[in-house]
Order: sequence, then structure tokens, then C-alpha cells
Amino acid sequence: MPCQCPRLSLAKKSKWLPDMVQMMSAVSGQEAIIRRVKQEVEPPPHYSSPDQLRQMPLMQPCDLDLEPKEELKFCVSPGSGSIVGNTSPEQQHCSSTTAAATSGARDEDAPRRVCLVCGDVASGFHYGVASCEACKAFFKRTIQGNIEYTCPAANECEINKRRRKACQACRFRKCLRTGMLREGVRLDRVRGGRQKYRRGPDQPTPNQPRPQLDDIKVLEALISYEPELYTSAPQSAAVTDPAARSLAVLADLYDRELVGVIGWAKQIPGFTELTLNDQMRLLQSTWAEMLSLMLAYRSMSCGSALRLRFANDFTLDEQQAREIGAHDLFLQISGVVRRLERAAAQREECYLLKALALANSEARLDEHAALRRFRDSILAALNDAVSALRPCDANGALQQLLLVLPALRLADVAVRRFWTAVHRDRRTPMNKLFIEMLEACLR
Repeated sequence: MPCQCPRLSLAKKSKWLPDMVQMMSAVSGQEAIIRRVKQEVEPPPHYSSPDQLRQMPLMQPCDLDLEPKEELKFCVSPGSGSIVGNTSPEQQHCSSTTAAATSGARDEDAPRRVCLVCGDVASGFHYGVASCEACKAFFKRTIQGNIEYTCPAANECEINKRRRKACQACRFRKCLRTGMLREGVRLDRVRGGRQKYRRGPDQPTPNQPRPQLDDIKVLEALISYEPELYTSAPQSAAVTDPAARSLAVLADLYDRELVGVIGWAKQIPGFTELTLNDQMRLLQSTWAEMLSLMLAYRSMSCGSALRLRFANDFTLDEQQAREIGAHDLFLQISGVVRRLERAAAQREECYLLKALALANSEARLDEHAALRRFRDSILAALNDAVSALRPCDANGALQQLLLVLPALRLADVAVRRFWTAVHRDRRTPMNKLFIEMLEACLR
């Protein structure tokens, strides 16, 4: 039944009601302040009792609009492997290399290869020589366009990074002198390149049989007229010094080999189609390369102690070469030997490389079209010979063989420098033909 509460008179209510309201508001205000301080100071209560957990009301999920804190990202620092914080989002999960790259760090200590033509930073090895993109494109454009340049001065212009465009003739001559290979430039390439040119398969098609050595006419002529290995001539008994005797034997052997290589070159198909002046210019500019190549081929061995075999009964080791002042010559020809051994060069391949060295001259000729036909025939014969001798990896073997040509250029310089010094100092008698061939490139 309803509770009957005594009713208070209106007068009594009017007396204590304002005081009661003021007191309740003061108490409620203090309790609200105390409750807020406790919430901020004291940790939230820990309900460990199951009964208390049952009595807790279920909390409804609420959307809190909280300000997000800055996210801490980590990246492996380059070199040390330690973790560094507060990196950019692009640097998350990056290695030491990419971290250095994205942070803008530069490897100033890394060695940079220099272009051998102009001295600029080289982008790699192009046509057998470390060179920059500008000299690579210049050499390729010159060869593909068969461009002939003329130096307005005395063919002695300085070629460097700033002046490489001043004289195209001297720049192209320096490209050849440093060892850039004409054969490395693809004449069948067109602008736009790879998508317009379809490379042929390495293996011959059934309708195209593999070439045989007996069918290569150029190789047949080279083998037939290759000079025999000489025997050293007896020297005068008046010469008692071992170094002087070795030098006299060496000068005689070089003179006889020069005579032999001139007669050998005239038997190469296509060589006599050149004018007589062009034939002499080719021989004068390449005789040292051809003799160095055959010397290196004869000196190939499996032993570690290399001896250069100049004749059947005359060899020189490094110490003996140093005693006669030919140490640089020994080192450069040793480099050719290593190249030939790396390419596993065979006799037929060396004969064709010798002819290619003759056709790869940088001498200024009267009939460039005849020289190009001559060089192309030798290149085709070399390609056929390598395909016949190495059917499994003909392309790789041909590339290794062509890398011998830059080493021959270095050996050429060493040979000419050595014999020029011998002739200047009059250390041993030298025949007239030898002196003329030696001085021809100095004119």
C-alpha cells in the first residue's frame, strides 16, 4: 500500500528548502572535484574477484577522438647495423645500401674509373676500353658512318674533358691509340637498336651447315705461308758480355722476322688489292703487334715461370729481360700471353688474329673501302674458324679472342720504345730495314 508521508506545511517548506538546496549543491560540487582528482591521480580499480566482475556493467564501445601520437619508424643504419629512429616512411624496411641512397649520402671514397680518351668519369668498358658515354657514342658514330676527320693543326691536339670536341680527328686517333676496337661496333645496327634487330641463333640451321676449316680460304693461305720458327745466328766472339750478346741475337731475330712477315702479308687474299703505299703503311704501323702476337703464342705454357720464346734456341725470362733493359717489353707481352691462355687460343685462331691486327691499323690510308673489304673478309674467316673449332660456345670464344687486340696495342708501344732506345744509344748493330720500320711511325 502506498506510503503515507506527513505533509509539511508550505510555511515550513519555505523556511528550510533554500538552505537544503544550497547545502546539496555545495556537497555535490565538492564531490565532483574530489572524484575528478581521484580519476587523474589514482590508478583504475583492479577487479580481481569473479563476483565483482559479474557485478560490473558491460561497457559499450565508444568512439574516442584522440590525437594520434607521432609514429616511430626504424631503419638499419648503414655500416653499423644499429637501429635509427624517426626516419621517413620511404626508409622503412630498407637495407644499408638503400638507406644511404635515400638519405642522400654519397660514397665519396669509392674509386671511380677514368675515361682513357678524355679523362671524364668512365661509365664502363666500351669496345675494349674504359670510356665515358660521350667518347663511346663518338667512336660508334664515327665507325658506323665511316667518317673521315682532318686535323687543322699538326695531329697533336690535346684531348681532355673540356677540349674533346675541339678536334674530332685527334679524338678519334686517341680512341684507336688507347685500344678501342673497330670490330666491336655493330655495322648492322640502326637507330633505335634492339627492337629492330633480331639476333640469329648460335646453332646452325639444318639448311646452313657448320663451316669447316678446310673451306676457309683465308686460313688456308695463312697456314701455308706462315714463317717457320727461326734459329739464332752465331755471334761474334769479340762480344763477351752476356747482355750484349743477348741484345745482338734479339736484334737479328727481329730483323729476320720483319722480312718474313712482309712476305707473309702479301699472300693474304685481299691485301694486294690495296695500293702499294697503303700496304706499306699497314705494315709499318702493325709489325710490332704481329710479331708480339706470335711471340706470345709460342710462349704459352702451363708453368708459372714464363719464358719468352724468340727462337728455337733462344728464350728470355724476366730477369734476363731486365738485364738488357727489356723489362717493360717482357711485362706487356706476358699480358698478351695471359690473354691467349684465358681464351685458350688455338693455332688457326692466332694466325687469323695476326691478320686481323694487320687490318686493324689506324694508319691514314688512300683507299678505305678496300681496307674495309680486307678487314671484313678476315673477320668472317675468324668467325667461321671459331665456329668450326668451338661449336659449343663460339660467340663467347670470339669475344675472348678479340680482347687480345687491346693488349697487343700495349705490347706494340713497349716494343717500339725499347728498340728506339737501343738504336738511339747505339747499344747493338741494327739492320737498315729494321731501322726504317722503327722510324716510320715517328715521321
